[in-house]
Amino acid sequence: MSLVGVRFRLHGRDPATGLDCVGVVAEAMRRAGIEPVVPTGYRLRSASVIGLLPFAQANLFEPVALADADVALAMVNPVQAHLAVSATGGFVHAHAGIGRVTFLPGALPWPVTGCWRVPGPKHENGN
Repeated sequence: MSLVGVRFRLHGRDPATGLDCVGVVAEAMRRAGIEPVVPTGYRLRSASVIGLLPFAQANLFEPVALADADVALAMVNPVQAHLAVSATGGFVHAHAGIGRVTFLPGALPWPVTGCWRVPGPKHENGN
């Protein structure tokens, strides 16, 4: 939740200069005491989720049901995959259109294509 308000920046990895959706997940992992392996070279829009799946694999994310997930992968439109971090009452994600990290209350409004638990010492979503 402390990332809400950070500006959006494609391939952003530092809250001081901006984060994209991968950066939000990576920074949440760092704050939970986990050093993430982050991908490079992906595009904002792509008809495939292939660019984000190696991120989950490299960090040993465990597939789970959405209700148990720390991280969800959704298709915000047919050519844009998007990661969101589960938080109490909704999701934290980098919103390119608004230009900052935001909190989305409730369920994700997009089709969810992957849900994972992040293995590590601490989970901020209470699970």
